[in-house]
Amino acid sequence: MTQRSSPPAGPDATLARRLASMLYEVLLLAGVLALTFMVPYLILGVVWNMTPPGWFLWLHVFIVLGTYFVWYWRHGGQTLAMQTWRLRLVDTADGGPVSLNRAMVRYVLTWPSLLCFGAGIVWCLFDRQRQFLHDRLAGTRVVQLPRS
Repeated sequence: MTQRSSPPAGPDATLARRLASMLYEVLLLAGVLALTFMVPYLILGVVWNMTPPGWFLWLHVFIVLGTYFVWYWRHGGQTLAMQTWRLRLVDTADGGPVSLNRAMVRYVLTWPSLLCFGAGIVWCLFDRQRQFLHDRLAGTRVVQLPRS
């Protein structure tokens, strides 16, 4: 059996850098949601005078954001904000790219990690490797990339 060769992952990203990247990500996601969420529902409301039920709207947001994050994590390990802040998501086991399963698990676990008053973020203050709870549980970590 051959082992997958991957470049060295790099040092773990600092909390400040990860939080800055998250803040920038929120700004970028406003554009993603405007295009994929608000525009279609504005058209539905104006043209056909209809509004889907609330549960459907939340499901749509969950799927749109999941598609965005999982696709970027699987294709280079970086969202747009992570590219700006020179961060990369890697597999904890070998420092290589994350699998589809790990990316989806991380995405799903991020929701309660953030929505439970940020408990998954605060977790890093007590974690010996300073990992967020969703990264710890998903088997992923965020690393700092060197300057190019």
